[in-house]
Amino acid sequence: MRVIAGSAKHLLLKTPAGYNTRPTTDRIKETLFNMIQYEVPGAVFIDLFSGSGGIGIEALSRGAARCYFVEKQREALQCIRDNLAHTKLADRAVVMAMDADQALEKLIMQGIRADIVFMDPPYRQDMEKQILTRIASSVLLHPDSIVIAEAAAETEFAYADSLGLKLYRQKRYGTNQHAFFRKTE
Repeated sequence: MRVIAGSAKHLLLKTPAGYNTRPTTDRIKETLFNMIQYEVPGAVFIDLFSGSGGIGIEALSRGAARCYFVEKQREALQCIRDNLAHTKLADRAVVMAMDADQALEKLIMQGIRADIVFMDPPYRQDMEKQILTRIASSVLLHPDSIVIAEAAAETEFAYADSLGLKLYRQKRYGTNQHAFFRKTE
């Protein structure tokens, strides 16, 4: 796994051993960032279920102003810290060693306003709905915020409208997908 573009382009990233995390492949990461390339520079980015930190590090490398990495697994946290040091992007990063619910509560209490929220929770556990419900009506999102969920290909998001989120784009890759949401007016 490597950084695709930006200030840390081509640098290799560590990933945790085993199967507890599923690093997003370089090809899928490149496709994702091509779709949001104009939103990233200067953005406040939240990377929920960060794993090795590859998505948030890509955002920082491409000019995001700040990235909050949320991860609770010890080995993955060490990978994030090592990768941030290796890419020299740690000065714009906040690593939150806690689960997504705790981190969201803390970010909301701090009044953080995110431009992009990316989440890659464990597949097939309905965690996407839990997280989307939590952030949809919070102060975390502003009218131009983007929420991106990486999920199993068969995951449905029909409920999003009832949360005040519009599913405006889906990109399927075979076994998984990226679903893009914005707040409805």
